[in-house]
Amino acid sequence: MKKLLLSSIVAFSLLGNSLYALDTNATSKNVSKNALEVAKSKANKQKNDTKIIKEAVDSIQLVAKTIDNINKNKNDEAIKSLEKAIGKIEIILSNPKAPALIPIDSKVIVAEYLDTSRSAENAIITSIALLENKRIQEARKIILSLVDEVDFTTISLPLSSYPSALKLAAKKLQENKPQKAKNILINTLNTFVSIKTVSPIGILEAQDLIVAASKVAKNDKKLALSHLSAAKMALKKSEVLGYVSSSSTTYKKLAEQIEKVQKEIKGKNKAEKLFNSLINSIKEFKNNALKTLKK
Repeated sequence: MKKLLLSSIVAFSLLGNSLYALDTNATSKNVSKNALEVAKSKANKQKNDTKIIKEAVDSIQLVAKTIDNINKNKNDEAIKSLEKAIGKIEIILSNPKAPALIPIDSKVIVAEYLDTSRSAENAIITSIALLENKRIQEARKIILSLVDEVDFTTISLPLSSYPSALKLAAKKLQENKPQKAKNILINTLNTFVSIKTVSPIGILEAQDLIVAASKVAKNDKKLALSHLSAAKMALKKSEVLGYVSSSSTTYKKLAEQIEKVQKEIKGKNKAEKLFNSLINSIKEFKNNALKTLKK
């Protein structure tokens, strides 16, 4: 598994069709590769465009400093740093348009499974055997490698609870109850909201490969068939790795649609309507395969 970490705000635009500007002579491998490269490029743009609320980040840093001061029995310094932290939040609260969740950090993680669906199947069988023999850590190592996705995660400060928690901690410090203040602050730092959107790479690649095939089918049957075969392989890998969609379209139906298009290309090659139907199916399937996890 290959991992790449990029800073970015959650961006559904990264999940859109990404390689329609690609050279129509591109190989299937390059089409797949370009799908990820475009996503990474957009992630970097989102990073540059993202405006993390500085006052929120400053407040969190001051809270951490407050905890450190409490640990060092510097209660007067703890009160000062906490008052500054509250002041930073008051600046945000003064804006009537302040959102309920204030972004303080975000990231995009690209984790590629570089092997085949057959290798993934064998790895799953091996991990099950290891678990049955209670060789948990060996199985865990294999299972953790079975990932092929783009994760978009945003960490946000909840404006509804964070300010009141700081004020309660300040009250405890004023009452000379530093440990209670510390516990409140630690709990507060553990209540940030994390929202992660997961998108299977195989499905993204398959969509782009299908579109690429539709663009060259009339003039280059061989390349179109190659793209469609690669799309089937990408979808099979996503299926084996357990990525599901709530769509009424299934992996089986997509495979059948691809096979129909391949058959038509080999014959009279009047596949426009079949391609349109397939493109709509994979798009709807992809949109319903996105998973948003909140904690």
